[in-house]
Parts: sequence; C-alpha cells; structure tokens
Amino acid sequence: MALWDRIKDSAQTMQHQLIAKKNDLKSGAFRDASMAICALVAAADGTIDPSERRRVAQLIASNEVLQNFAADDLQRRFDGYLDKLTADFDFGKVAVLQEIGKVQKKPAEARAVIQIGIVIGGADGDFDKTEQAVVREACFALDIAPDEFDL
Repeated sequence: MALWDRIKDSAQTMQHQLIAKKNDLKSGAFRDASMAICALVAAADGTIDPSERRRVAQLIASNEVLQNFAADDLQRRFDGYLDKLTADFDFGKVAVLQEIGKVQKKPAEARAVIQIGIVIGGADGDFDKTEQAVVREACFALDIAPDEFDL
C-alpha cells in the first residue's frame, strides 16, 4: 500500500475512533487542547499561510467530535493559539504544549487530542515530518508513548 493510502486510512480510522467517543469528549480542557494541537500542526513548519489556516478551520468546523462546541468559540481559540505561534514560534509552542498537557490526567481525552492532531496533519494526504514531530512533542506533553500512534 502506498504511503499516501496508509496516511489516509490511518486518519480515517482515527476519525471513526473519535466519533465513537464523541459523548465523552465535552470538557473545556479537551476543547482547548484540541484547538491547541490543531494550531500546532498548522504551524508545524513555522509559518501559516492563509490557505492552510482556512483548510484547518474548515476541518475543525466539519469535525463531528468538535461539534460538541460552538464553532465561533473554537475559531477564536484556534486563532488565539495561532497568534501565539506566529508571534514567537518557540515561545508560543511552549505555551501551546502546556495547554495540551492539561488533559494529561484524562487518558481518553489525551489520546483523542493526539488523534485530532493526526487527523488534521493527515487531512491533506501528507502528514509530513514537521507535523509528525509536533504531534510527537504533544505525546510527550501528555505522557503518551509516541509509538502508540506510530510516531
């Protein structure tokens, strides 16, 4: 199977797993950590072009699990995290990883956040090395072994 197909299959599988847990993923900490990882993946290469920002915003709006939350609230939080990352990527990344780390004590939410990062990263069919690296860092912030997600 081609790499492209494996990435697509993996992202689809994770999305199905997330949908199955949708009713358990309603906390504010999960909402914030989810938007933080979306911003981190979008900014993984250190830049965020407007088309990438729109694409991730559309993915957030259409993600069934994230529909537990108001779209305008998600957008505001996503934009806030992106602003931190674009102002100073390294310092912003520390703040964003701290936000992600707040769900560490809730294993289902922590794993769901990582899955959302992978779904967002793989949505364009290219879960590249920089995106994998930031999701791996999020795993460490959540005390989850990255190899659990083939990272």
